[in-house]
Amino acid sequence: MHMKKTLLTIATMALIATGCQRKAVLTSGICADNLDTTANPVDDFYQYACGGWMKNHPLDAEHSRYGAFDVLAENNQEQLRTIIDSVSAAKNEKGGIADKIATLYNMGMDSATLQQQGAQPIAPYMEEIAALTSRDDLRKEMYRLQKMGAGAFFGLFNEADYEDATMSMAWVYQGGLGMGDRDYYIKNDATTVEIRDAYLKLLTTELQLAGYDKLSGLPADQLAKMVLGIETRLARAQYDKVVNRDPFKTFNRKSLEEADKLAAEIQFKQYFKEMGLPGLTQFNMAQPEYIQEVSRVLATENVETVKAYYAWHVINMAAAYLSDDFVNANFEFYGRTLSGAEQIRPRWKRVTGTVDGAMGEALGQLYVAKYFPPEAKERMLTLVGNLQEAFAQRIENAAWMDQATKEKAIEKLHAILVKVGYPDTWRDYSGLEIKNDSYFANVVRSNEFDHAYMVSKIDKPVDRNEWLMTPQTVNAYYNPTTNEICFPAGILQAPFFDMNADDAVNYGAIGVVIGHEMTHGFDDQGRQYDLNGNLNDWWQPSDAENFKKNAQVLVDCFNSVKVLDDPETYANGELTLGENIADNGGLHISYLAMQNAMDKGQVNSGEMDGFTPAQRFFIAYAGVWASNIRDKAALQLTTVDVHSLARNRVNVTLPHIAEFIEAWGVKEGDGMWLAPEKRVTLW
Repeated sequence: MHMKKTLLTIATMALIATGCQRKAVLTSGICADNLDTTANPVDDFYQYACGGWMKNHPLDAEHSRYGAFDVLAENNQEQLRTIIDSVSAAKNEKGGIADKIATLYNMGMDSATLQQQGAQPIAPYMEEIAALTSRDDLRKEMYRLQKMGAGAFFGLFNEADYEDATMSMAWVYQGGLGMGDRDYYIKNDATTVEIRDAYLKLLTTELQLAGYDKLSGLPADQLAKMVLGIETRLARAQYDKVVNRDPFKTFNRKSLEEADKLAAEIQFKQYFKEMGLPGLTQFNMAQPEYIQEVSRVLATENVETVKAYYAWHVINMAAAYLSDDFVNANFEFYGRTLSGAEQIRPRWKRVTGTVDGAMGEALGQLYVAKYFPPEAKERMLTLVGNLQEAFAQRIENAAWMDQATKEKAIEKLHAILVKVGYPDTWRDYSGLEIKNDSYFANVVRSNEFDHAYMVSKIDKPVDRNEWLMTPQTVNAYYNPTTNEICFPAGILQAPFFDMNADDAVNYGAIGVVIGHEMTHGFDDQGRQYDLNGNLNDWWQPSDAENFKKNAQVLVDCFNSVKVLDDPETYANGELTLGENIADNGGLHISYLAMQNAMDKGQVNSGEMDGFTPAQRFFIAYAGVWASNIRDKAALQLTTVDVHSLARNRVNVTLPHIAEFIEAWGVKEGDGMWLAPEKRVTLW
């Protein structure tokens, strides 16, 4: 459940469901209730295409953001709940997968037992940490906490070798921050200071609830300040999210001898032995400067401070699976303070998410059998083929590239592995042990099971048939090291993919998603990998310079977008560049694919419900991003998310698309107008 992968996705998490019921007849695919016809599309297309949906789906207390993906994801969660209820009601073989699903779910739903247990499930960990006395103890405890998923200092992951993508290797990657992102520790504006104060309150409350203050003999508020201090020290050494997008910067092959010289206090030879990799000789140290700082922390920080840090990370990892005191304290900070939610999600949703996280492919196999029509997969594969053909045309016609680079780009395009719906081979969960002891203990066993599964793949050939999302996930991804695109069954539903609608809307919705993921193979990150997934500069120098020059247009464009007035916040064009390139490319590619299909009579070329095919295409694209969001969530996502906010993915992206300008008759002086010389020219 704890894995770092260079996945380039369509969304940060699952986002639209239409309010209209569709009939099993060919329709326009446009739901009039989702539109705001009082808005002028040439001035604010997002409001025009999504205003009705936004009005009909106001934020409730549970959500800090609620949009198209979220509705579909929650529908899927309801379906998973139905599956789990069915499994739980059946007479299951003891120790079988159905029994494991039912047992874990029922333990999570047993609120009375959770209340009775209180902090008892984590008491042995608190006692173990409190008993540590030496720096050798601190180091060994770090090893133990990482295997159980408590996230001490850094993470160990299985990822491809960037110089030989057919082989996997161990990656050590920065982590260990309770607030997730370094900026929360470093920035000193009023809002960030308030967030840190709230974090100190959370630390104090939960260290008390866990009883660690009594075990340590130190006041909880003092322990909290110690934890914040060590995390701030770590944060200052971390790469920011923009630097972490540079694959050359984060690929640093080290032998164990080199690593031990660089970060002696970690003792990497012993570390990898404890992690289950006794024969490992080399690995990737993604952020060497940060790992050096971890070594210095282990060598110089007060032992009691490091122990408090460990205790907090166990508590924070466990809080969601303990009594309501822990759950509610965590929600106050992570839900209310950071994202603006007013009410915690119902218990059944949280527990369903836990079961999904622990046994996702097992649930996925049941989900696909019950909810995914086989004909959807065939139609998707046809769409993907049409998009690949259109992308090749776009590459051939790119005036800014020379022929040698074009040929290599098209070769890479045709080498993309396409995954649709669900995997051919399902993961085996027979080794996962689920017991009737505590909800948290089962989560730990699940984390350790996943750790062992991950470790078993290191220094082995990469399995290109492995899926990195479950079938029920409402998302899609591109993985540069395997040069693959994946579209799980969960996203292949209306409004992304409507089997009963004319394909103009499907090209505008799922077609753009397909084009988006394909374009990730050629965005500012993906273009640095070759067709085999190796980090390799296959570009002619002049073409690389042209790419960077054109991409900078998008950086500057998004940097100028104000997200909030208070605190004054602007979008981060560098952080979101890859996703913005993918949106731009996806729109161009899918629109050309629609035109090609129209020429073949596969798309209705006339008006439907008063809209031309081009207009239906762009309404469908915008509709995918229909969303309401709280200011706190907008601030949080602008800080941590590589995706632009939903409104900007429409109103800032579409003015760069000449076909949009033409379809809606946008003219100079209109809000959606952008002069041709200011539009980005890439894919």
